Amino acid sequence: MQRLTGWRLMASGTVVGIFVALTASIPAMADKCDGAAWTGNCDMTNRGETVDITGTTNRGGSSAHDPAEAPVDQSAPPTAPDDCATATVCREMPYEIVSVPDVTIEDLVSFRPAAPTLTGEPLGFGVVGLPANVMAAASEQRLSGELLGWDVTVRFRPAGYVFDYGDGTTVRTATGGAAWAATGQPQFTPTATSHTYRARGTYAVSARVLYSAAVDFGSGVWRPVSGYVTADSGAYLIEVLEARTALVDRTCAEDPRGPGC
Repeated sequence: MQRLTGWRLMASGTVVGIFVALTASIPAMADKCDGAAWTGNCDMTNRGETVDITGTTNRGGSSAHDPAEAPVDQSAPPTAPDDCATATVCREMPYEIVSVPDVTIEDLVSFRPAAPTLTGEPLGFGVVGLPANVMAAASEQRLSGELLGWDVTVRFRPAGYVFDYGDGTTVRTATGGAAWAATGQPQFTPTATSHTYRARGTYAVSARVLYSAAVDFGSGVWRPVSGYVTADSGAYLIEVLEARTALVDRTCAEDPRGPGC
């Protein structure tokens, strides 16, 4: 059994074609190979930047040998004329390169990542003039389905967040935020996603996550898609109250009727 290297397709970047009819049988060629039957298979390996096409051959049968000639070394691998070379046969095997389509963000309309969750602290309320901490959470998602006639997997990764604090203020951040305890900060200190309200009232806060997308056509290679797919959270209500302080000479426990008690 011999392994003969066939030929190689070179590409300037990642090979984006998918080969159809990649394996073909090499027919027996007794009439061309001096009575020897050569059979085998042609195989293709896609390495991302190159495609190797190789052939495995097996020489069967035998051809007449003139006793007057030098003895034939039976331990040596058989040889064949050039027109029997596996590389030539494999090069001429029928195949087709089918290019995967270019994907736009609009093509992903049927692939919808999950909406982010939204919460805050103090839970459900805030204080006028002090930061209310708001946090959105989203994670990587992979969805499988059909896209432009191909079976694909689409990967979504959070790439940014847009917070709407319900008072006309919006801000875009790279993070969904974190709890004060998780960052080692005391309550009512500013964070990347906190907001300070200037008036009492109930505010409907929302968050939009921006997902970057990539598509795998089954080769294990992720092809990025320009743009973002967005998903919106539901409303998170914050009741903003005023906090008043007064100087007293006794505590409320000592004087329940005192100022601010």
